[in-house]
Amino acid sequence: MANQAAPKEHDLAMEDTSPRLALRSDADTPQAQLLGRWTAARLADPAAWDAIQDALVPATSADTPRHWDLQGIERLDHTGAQLLWNAWGRQWPASLAATAPQRAMLERVARYTVAPPAHQTLSVWARFLSLGDVVLRVTDHLVDLVRLLGQLVLDLRRLARAPRDGPWRDISGHLFNIGARALPITALVGFLIGVVLAYLMSQQLRQFGADAFIVNILGIALIRELGPMLAAILIAGRSGSAITAQIGVMRVTEELDAMRVMGIAHGFRLVLPRAVAMALAMPLISVWTTLAALLGGMLAADLTIGVTPAFFIEMLPKVTQVSNLTLAVGKSVVFGVLIAVIGCHYGLRVKPNTESLGQGTTASVVTSITVVILVDALFAVVFKSVGI
Repeated sequence: MANQAAPKEHDLAMEDTSPRLALRSDADTPQAQLLGRWTAARLADPAAWDAIQDALVPATSADTPRHWDLQGIERLDHTGAQLLWNAWGRQWPASLAATAPQRAMLERVARYTVAPPAHQTLSVWARFLSLGDVVLRVTDHLVDLVRLLGQLVLDLRRLARAPRDGPWRDISGHLFNIGARALPITALVGFLIGVVLAYLMSQQLRQFGADAFIVNILGIALIRELGPMLAAILIAGRSGSAITAQIGVMRVTEELDAMRVMGIAHGFRLVLPRAVAMALAMPLISVWTTLAALLGGMLAADLTIGVTPAFFIEMLPKVTQVSNLTLAVGKSVVFGVLIAVIGCHYGLRVKPNTESLGQGTTASVVTSITVVILVDALFAVVFKSVGI
């Protein structure tokens, strides 16, 4: 029985200390008496908060001035004082009875309470100026990217003139991190994409009795477009963000400033190794992803419409020209260089704080993926008569 009575006593204690508001009209002036604990711990209860809000609406009515009695409050903190101050319309009531600590708490809240800024509606001229600001920021990024690409060309010429002085150890390290470590995830995604494409296309081709043409569709789609595109998007999200984060951390830890003081060029030691490694790794990753996608499509075609792997392998070279693979490899080199340059660009623009580092990494990934898609569309238009 004692165990059953304990919760009831606890609930009673919680009820006694909960914030309450009692309205009285027995005197000449209506009164509002506050009871309980007006603290953040008690006001955090949704039921208590709703009850107090409902009670404050009639108590703060302008039609009925009231005498506010705060002397019955057991405990008052800044949260409760802020609630009362907002309910009073951020001004002192005409009649108030409070203890010295309570009044000091309210005075402190009144002193440091800041009114929210008024909502401003932008005019047409202000919207035009904001558009100009966006254009200027985009132009600033484009100018920096062009400058970075030009510096990369100069660094490549320097490397060709003095290959012994090149950062080959950095290039090999980035080549391993960008290429070898990305093989499992790119193979998995490529395989699943091939399975999905083959399964969906087989459902449509079966209606027309054109089951054998699944080799044509998969060959052109995966080798020419989806293989390089998938590889570039995955590498942009995986390695492009890593490049930005690495250089951004160097900015936060002031390593970039130390390199500048020692006379070490950022382009030759940071941008060049990553761009060269990405240009070498991307074609290999693209071919690897395409092979995994073709394997998935071949297995799915065998299971869904009975196109055997032997027939698939025999027909693929006949229906797909080698120029498609050449175009895919060429695109992959361009994708790799662009991803590396964009990653380095946003890494070098990171400010020495963690917030800027996160924003730069996010912007790097989004920009890299967008640029890859735009460049791929440009390649599709320019080389529309190649391999088709």
